[in-house]
Amino acid sequence: MISTTEQLEILSVPAGTNTTQTTQIDIRCGDSVRQLLELPNNSVHLCVTSPPYYKLRTYGGVQWDFENTARQLYRVLAPGGVVCWVVGDGVEDGSESLTTCKQKIFFREQAGFRIHDTMIYAKTNFAHPETARYHQVFEYVFVLSKGAPRVFNPIKDRPNVYAGKVGSYGINTFTRPDGSKGVRPRKINAEFGMRHNVWTGKTRGQEEGCNKLPHPAMMPQWLARDLILSWSSPGDTVIDPFAGSCTTGIEAEKLGRKAICIEINPGYCKSIDRDLCHDRTITSSAHIAAAL
Repeated sequence: MISTTEQLEILSVPAGTNTTQTTQIDIRCGDSVRQLLELPNNSVHLCVTSPPYYKLRTYGGVQWDFENTARQLYRVLAPGGVVCWVVGDGVEDGSESLTTCKQKIFFREQAGFRIHDTMIYAKTNFAHPETARYHQVFEYVFVLSKGAPRVFNPIKDRPNVYAGKVGSYGINTFTRPDGSKGVRPRKINAEFGMRHNVWTGKTRGQEEGCNKLPHPAMMPQWLARDLILSWSSPGDTVIDPFAGSCTTGIEAEKLGRKAICIEINPGYCKSIDRDLCHDRTITSSAHIAAAL
């Protein structure tokens, strides 16, 4: 088990060498619920995270509290804030665990979130060959919101089959509130349209090639980047309560956002310190210790 002293470590890291940005990555080593309790109400604009799910409730030898994490995320989110919860089901005794379904219901019925969308992250490779079912190549991305989302920047990189052509043929009519009919003008299709909600892309292992990954379940950089682009604006604060290798924080910083990354495993915290800011050290946080 991880000691209380180790869980109370915190690291604040100013942004990288890009002098055009004034963002900051705040890396906190500790339990997600305890660290979230340190944050003010309505202080975060976006959460992009992938919680541990194959062992359901354990991570690095410690327990994590899904229900209170969900409630605290709702509290710290600003009105219109969004959570992108990337998750998949484990298999127990030959059956899917249904953990993701239960989490989705809890987010809506107990924590207060809207289920704004259920996206799919479709992988171009699978981790483990299957013999009794088809190879597993997708994860859910639950897009949860605190009220109506305050920001949506749709990514438009899907090639239109009918680019340059009239979008509809004949007369495109619609019904007004009073029951009368109106006619919409016909438009020329643009070269690219908005994406669908099934995103296909590389796994982190494919992104990194032959490099040894410092974490067993790293989020693809492109996925974190595109979720941050879609649901936040420059200057916003982005949080990841299960930071792992700090992918969300790194991508947020690149895009001109501030980031708060919480990680319960001191080994991963020290790995972040070593790999991302080797000239700094993790120091204790007295104010967090006093609050417990």
